[in-house]
Amino acid sequence: MPKDKRKRSSTNGPDASPYSKPTSKSAAAHSIFKMNTDLGQHILKNPGVASAIVEKAALKQSDHVLEVGPGTGNLTVLILKKAKAVTAVEMDPRMAAEVTKRVQGTPEGKRLKVLLGDVIKTELPYFDVCISNTPYQISSPLVFKLLSLPTPPRTCILMFQREFAMRLFAKPGDKLYSRLSVNVQMWARVSHVMKVGRANFNPPPQVESNVVRIEPKHPRPQISYDEWDGLLRIAFVRKNKTLRAGFLGTTAVIELLEGNYRLWCAQNDVPVDDSPIDGQTDEPETMDIDQGGAEEEEWKGFSDPDVEDDEVPDFFQQVKKTRGKKKRGRVTQLVKEKIRRVLEDETKLADKRARMCDEGDFLRLLYAFNSEGIHFA
Repeated sequence: MPKDKRKRSSTNGPDASPYSKPTSKSAAAHSIFKMNTDLGQHILKNPGVASAIVEKAALKQSDHVLEVGPGTGNLTVLILKKAKAVTAVEMDPRMAAEVTKRVQGTPEGKRLKVLLGDVIKTELPYFDVCISNTPYQISSPLVFKLLSLPTPPRTCILMFQREFAMRLFAKPGDKLYSRLSVNVQMWARVSHVMKVGRANFNPPPQVESNVVRIEPKHPRPQISYDEWDGLLRIAFVRKNKTLRAGFLGTTAVIELLEGNYRLWCAQNDVPVDDSPIDGQTDEPETMDIDQGGAEEEEWKGFSDPDVEDDEVPDFFQQVKKTRGKKKRGRVTQLVKEKIRRVLEDETKLADKRARMCDEGDFLRLLYAFNSEGIHFA
């Protein structure tokens, strides 16, 4: 009898074994989904690294844990074994479905709550510990959201791009010491946990990673964040310049602090002598920071490695180009003298550079400026 020439189903062929290597076509058909690297989807695939991260969190059986970007749940399942409950915030609905399916029907599934959305815009429930393989594009917003919560967590174990992580715990004099370093270290204790190479992720990112521990300070420092950050923004626009050059060398800074001083005087019923100074030469023309020239070179600082976190403050961008010359008033002269007195007489930090100043130096500066009626918020 002649052989049947009909095409047999592939299920009856030699490739039907579940252990056989699928063809490229079938592999594409059965793949779950493609990782969206634009959302920072680099799944931690090394179980040893995942276990080490969870161990470093020192979880208690009563802990509620927040996980940011759970992905397919490699960290989530390990956290659920040690904590009472986990709230996972995931932006990608496919990932949210995947991590939910992974623990569905198990006792751990009842202790997992998945919130779909952007963690920066999401109202977070109470939690004791945060563990995250953080999408790198939200690194800075996530850190400050965690530190600004009404009840901050006991500890945060967070994975970041290596350069960003090194900025978090950089010390005065280090190349990566920046406004970010001072800001975070004011509100929390930061320590390095471990390095994580690119090969531990799927797909591998283009950069190396580090895991850091951030422990918010209790109680919180009793200072205004807006004041503190405003001072640092001016000091770190060019961190290699002296503080005298930073505060007295640019018209935009003088105008900002003069405006803030006028507001403080109005709020505290302090009289202001706004008359012009007779015989005084005119102020140099105020230059828009976006128009180029010497002031732009002085303040843009785009050659610095800290561009992302030490960007030019908004008020520099808002300075309007003055068409004529402006008379120097007594208030301007008074504010300049106050700034000089703070830098040279009271703190003696005029010739020190921001990259060499520690937290105590900036606190002294802020206190001295505020004592003179000069504020930054």
